[in-house]
Amino acid sequence: MPRKARIDAAGALHHVIIRGIERRKIFRSDFDRKNFLNRMPVLVSETSTNCFAWAMLDNHVHLLLRTGSAPISVFMSRLLTGYAGWFNRKGI
Repeated sequence: MPRKARIDAAGALHHVIIRGIERRKIFRSDFDRKNFLNRMPVLVSETSTNCFAWAMLDNHVHLLLRTGSAPISVFMSRLLTGYAGWFNRKGI
């Protein structure tokens, strides 16, 4: 069941959880984790989003973000679409 829309306003603080489908791994190696983390500073800068903390486990990620100039949905969409495309293209 989808969750309700996130309330978002400039300066809002969000605890975001990203999880793999059927709790499958979204990171299979440190190389995958580095790729994900290397995307963060670019998007943080472009959207003026603040990232205060993160925790990366094999099958999910926790992010503590403050909304910047772009809605949090734009930040997350760009982060996850870019990573998922890379992850799927690299194969197993």
